[in-house]
Parts: sequence; C-alpha cells; structure tokens
Amino acid sequence: MADPFEENAIKSYDHVLMKRLLLFAKPYFKQWTFAIFTLFIASLLELSLPKFTQVGIDEYISTGNLSGLSHLIGWFFLVLLGLFISQFWQTYTMDWLGQKIMFDLRRAVFGHIQHLPLKFFNKNPVGKLMTRVTSDIESLNELFTSGLVAIFGDILTLVGIVIIMLILNWKLALLTLVVLPLLFIVSILFKIKVRDAFRLVRQRIAAINTYLQENISGMVVSQLFNREEKNFIKFDSLNRDHLQAFLKTIFYFALFFPLTGFISAVTTAFILWYGGVQVIAGALTFGGIVAFLQYVFMFYRPIRDLSEKYNILQAAMAASERVFHLLDESIEEDYVPGAPNLHPASGKIEFRDVWFAYNDETWILKNVNFTINPGENIAIVGATGSGKTTLINLLGRFYDIQKGAIYLDGKNVRDYALDDLRGQMSLVLQDVFLFAGTIAENISLGNKKIDTEKIAEAARLVNAMDFIEEMPQNLDTELNERGSMLSVGQRQLLAFARALAHDPAILILDEATSNIDTETERLIQSALEELMANRTSIIIAHRLSTIQHVDKIIVLHHGEIREIGSHQELLKMEGLYYKLYQLQFANQDGVGNRA
Repeated sequence: MADPFEENAIKSYDHVLMKRLLLFAKPYFKQWTFAIFTLFIASLLELSLPKFTQVGIDEYISTGNLSGLSHLIGWFFLVLLGLFISQFWQTYTMDWLGQKIMFDLRRAVFGHIQHLPLKFFNKNPVGKLMTRVTSDIESLNELFTSGLVAIFGDILTLVGIVIIMLILNWKLALLTLVVLPLLFIVSILFKIKVRDAFRLVRQRIAAINTYLQENISGMVVSQLFNREEKNFIKFDSLNRDHLQAFLKTIFYFALFFPLTGFISAVTTAFILWYGGVQVIAGALTFGGIVAFLQYVFMFYRPIRDLSEKYNILQAAMAASERVFHLLDESIEEDYVPGAPNLHPASGKIEFRDVWFAYNDETWILKNVNFTINPGENIAIVGATGSGKTTLINLLGRFYDIQKGAIYLDGKNVRDYALDDLRGQMSLVLQDVFLFAGTIAENISLGNKKIDTEKIAEAARLVNAMDFIEEMPQNLDTELNERGSMLSVGQRQLLAFARALAHDPAILILDEATSNIDTETERLIQSALEELMANRTSIIIAHRLSTIQHVDKIIVLHHGEIREIGSHQELLKMEGLYYKLYQLQFANQDGVGNRA
C-alpha cells in the first residue's frame, strides 16, 4: 500500500477526515455533551478568580474590612472546589472517551485487515501495518483526549478574557492585543517547521517498525549467517535518523515557548508601566491593575495551548488519513446473496479453461482444465514456479482468476460465500503456522463444535498424542509464538491433527511432508489413509515417493497441464513425469523399476 500522503504536505485540517473520525465519536454523544458542559463551567469559574483578587484588594484590604475579606475567601474556596470538581470530570470524561473511541477504531482496523485479500499483504510490510494500528491510532487518541474539546475550551477562555479585559480597561486591553500580529507570525512559522519535522518523524518510525519486524521474524537466518553486526548497524542508522528528526521538533518547541514567554513578559512590562501611571493618576484602582495582570497571564496560556493543539491536530489528520486509507482498501467479497449451502460439500472440483496472472501481465496458469471427482485423491507435481500452489489459492479464492471458471459441486466458486467455501477445506502447508495459545486451541482454532474429545481423537489418529502426552499440561500446554518450542515434525503433526479435527470435505496438502524427518514421515504416512478417507484430497509434492498411491497425478509445466494419469500410466508415457521420476529414483532402484 503506497502512502503518497507521507511524502506530500498534509492538510492541517480536513473536514472530510474529521467527519469520518466523528462517526466513531457519535455513539458517545451524551458523554461529549457532559464533557463540554463541565468544560464550560470550569472556564467560567476560572475566569472569575481574578475578580476575587480585585474585590479583595479594593473593597476589603484597602479599607481594613477583615470580616468582609474572610467572607470573600470562603466564596473563593467554594469556587476553587467547583473548579476542581468540574476539571476532574472533564479530564476523566475526555480520557474515557478517547480510550473508548480508540478501542472501537482498533477493532475496526483489525477486523478490516483480517478480510483483506492476500495480494494486499504481499505488497505491504507487517511493520507498516503495525504502525497504523499502534502509533497512528495513538495520535488520534490525543486528538480526542486533549485536542477537540480542549481547543473549544481554549477559544472560549480566550474570548472570555478579552471581553473581561475590555470591560476592566479598554486601553490596557488594546495594549495587550497589539502583540497578537507578532504572536500570529511566530505561530505560523512554528507550525510550518513542526509540520515538516513531524512528517519526517512518522516516516522514520514506520521504517524502524518495518525493519524491526523483519529482523525479529528472520532471527534464525541472521544468526546463522552472522549478520547480527550488519543488522545492528542498519538499525542504528534508522534509529539515529529517527532521533535526528525528533530533535528537530524539540528544537522548534524549545524556541517557540520561550519566545512567546518573552513576548508575554515584554507586554506585561508595558502594562505595568502604563497601568501604574493610571493608578497614580487615579484612573485605575490597585486591585484593578492586579486583576488585569492576572488576566494577561491567563491570556497567553490558551494562545500557547492552541499552538500545541495545532500540532496534535496536524498529527491526527496525518494519522487519520493513513488509517482511513487502510480502511478504504477493498476487502474480499464475503457475502453472496442467495448463495447455495455447501454443508457438507461432496468435493467435486472442476477447472475449466482457467487463466491467471498475479500482475495481469505474466500468465502463471494457462488454459488449465481438469476434474476431480468426489472422494478422489490426486497429486499435483511440477518444477518450482510451475503454478502448483497457485491452483490451491484459486480454489479457495484467495485470488480471483482472469479467465475461465472454477466449479465446486457444479457451482462456480464465485457464487459461494467465502466463509462457506473455505469452510469445506483444510490446508496443511509446508511451513506450519501456530498461534500463541494452548495445543488444543491450535488444533480447534476456536471452533466451538470441536470439543476436547474430538481434539484428542484427531491428535491420536495422526500419531501426535505421543509427544503431546509428554508435554507439561498435555493438550493444555501453552505454546510460544509460532510454536517455537516444538520441532518441525511436531508442528507438522499438529497441522495434520488440525485438518482432521475440522473434518473437511476437501483436504489439501501443500508440500506437507517436505521438511520432516523420515520417522515423522512414517508416522504421518500411517495416518494419511485415515485423513484422506471419504474426502477429496489434493497433494502438492516434490517427493514422488509420497504420491504413488493416489488415484490421479496432474503434471504442471510453466503453468500448463502436460500430463494427467496414475503413477503407472505416466511412467509408461515416458514423458515429463517419467523424467522427474528418473531424476529422483534412478540412483536408488533404477528406472526400470516402475512399481
């Protein structure tokens, strides 16, 4: 998935993206209303605090009225208590909303990723997708917790302060506002620089995540070929690039906030001078100048906060654009109106004039035609790249063909719902994938119809119970990620148990015995008759010794079917299969032995 918006300037605010984001906030309208209400109350109470100072100085301290001052202090503490309560509930509600919205958004993204076609994952590194679900969504969390409502609160506070200052003394208020153009220019320059720096930071963190995921997944290869030092140097370079990008943002923040503080201090000095002159002239009370100064300090805080909120908004717009770009990726067609029921399928498979290319330019399969009858066992052989695994991917509709048609039980596979179609198949791959969880969970894969008794029976039939019973908690033993605590053969046996437990109409073995030792292969071969009984079975294999018992063998070469027949029939033809057999067995028992 290309990210063109990573390389180009990103809008500070995009109403289309914001509208889509607010759809996730819509279910929590009551909580939003409550948060805004508490924010409004907190702003009003905070704006009243300097007025207490003015009244206390002018009406009570200057006149020596201690009784009145004590009464005023009581009201002051009540306002502070109200301010504390309103700020607590506003902060708690906003953080609660942020977490709930992020929970919903992560669910939406993860659910969408699970239904994307395989070709999407072939083009997009896992590290980049992880960045979308973690870092990008976390940026959106800041938008909801300390962005949208806080921006509204800062603007409300700023407007309130300006109105009160104009009422208190319009001349001093104009003197305060005269620095706004300068602050505006400084803020604009700050925004431009920080926007570019943050975009660079996002690019660098995505590169780190991608490289980190790739190296952890390929750690065996890295250690085997002594690439630890080279990999570390590469990671150190990526990490240093990220550091340098982030240091730029630190520099701009370190420059901007002291600069606004300096402008604020200079303005305060002018107000003290001019206000002092008015106090001496009797045009302004001492309490009035103190209160006015408090409002000036309050005036610059929301201005600084708004600049910070701009950065949050900028990061959120960029993150939301990437997240929604992912959510806009087309998913697999799952629902087919009026789809026929396939429970259970008989297992008749037909490929009729099938053509397929991954990139619409180079044909991987060309005019493929064959039929597999229900309960028939067939094997597909051919050189690497001949299209064997592609046939299986097309049958399960992990990819869609460009020409021809594929039929299951007389119906085009496009006419079935995907979950129903794939529910008829069990696939055992050369590289077995096991999830973090118990052995039982890896066999059942969460299918509630497969109980413990059925799991144990499946494991026993494929000779997996021998090593399972030696595990600490038998079927309840927790496995590490990808089942790294098990041998290759043990993982393969679990894959066979998984296939058998799901009782599919169609069993597919894709090089399922190529990576295992002779003893494990013997155990599997003894269970294959049970595994393949009363179901259509398709075996993809390089080792011809494992397929001599099948009903029919399909020989592929450069995407085309060259030969179809039984083991004996193909040997008698002395064609491509014969040559493959000769290469594998000539040194063992002679070509003449065709048993």
